[in-house]
Amino acid sequence: MSGHDHHHHASGGRALLLSLVLTTAFAAVEAVGGWLSGSLALLSDAGHMITDSSSLAIGAFAAWLATRPVSRRHSFGLQRAEVLGALVNVVFMFGVVALVAASAVQRLAEPREVAGGVVMVIGGLGLLVNLIVAWILTRGAQTMNVRGALLHVMGDLLGSVAAVTSGLVILLTGWMPIDPLLSLFVALLILVSAGRLLREVLHVLMEGVPRELDAEAVSAALTGHDGVRAVHDLHIWALSSHHYALSAHVDVRDLESWRELLPRLQETLRRRFGITHSTLQPEDDAVGRNCDSVPGCGLEARP
Repeated sequence: MSGHDHHHHASGGRALLLSLVLTTAFAAVEAVGGWLSGSLALLSDAGHMITDSSSLAIGAFAAWLATRPVSRRHSFGLQRAEVLGALVNVVFMFGVVALVAASAVQRLAEPREVAGGVVMVIGGLGLLVNLIVAWILTRGAQTMNVRGALLHVMGDLLGSVAAVTSGLVILLTGWMPIDPLLSLFVALLILVSAGRLLREVLHVLMEGVPRELDAEAVSAALTGHDGVRAVHDLHIWALSSHHYALSAHVDVRDLESWRELLPRLQETLRRRFGITHSTLQPEDDAVGRNCDSVPGCGLEARP
């Protein structure tokens, strides 16, 4: 792993760890406040923050794992732990959504008294905590873990707004159904966040081309070098948020020039696309001329 990648993971890990401490502490405050006040909105927002805490904890641990050196058993290191950790977190989040939704439906059927003042105070404090955590995360390296955590925190911001709104409505009107209704809204936020994160995780696990990269643009950059006729059997995939890998066959006009050409191609991949691990196989130009007649020959990118 390069020093640049190590810095990304270390910076992201520190931001995740500090955010974890703040989020976990306030999730406990919200849970106690929700229990004492009878507010499902506070309890559901506490559940949302607990999912954030789990995401931050997994992310911090994965960031540490990602700094481990490669070994004979793990030739790419343990960078994929970041993705697997996110997958575990998504499953947990779906469970929280089901629990909050079921509780909200039950509360709508059997309304309970809610202490609106307590809900407003704790919800307001939650809003402040989430603003601080969001600021911390935007200052760290933008890895998959950090982006996912920031997405959850933005959902928490809206959840805190929902809790404050619930308390205000109850204080002014005494209308108790607002609490479970806003809890369902928070559950929807969690579901949306989980769905987005799941889509990103599955894309990486299925070895899809990173969304930040265009396989056609990568191919064009390689063929733009003097001596390169064509590029085929091109595969690009992500090992982690900031570590991409590539393999390709390169048709060259003169195999004798490959020793000088290879470093230039790899430098282009690193500088323009951030692809730090590349495997390029040279082929004689004569093979490339018959590419159309060879089954499977051509530009490919893992789906």
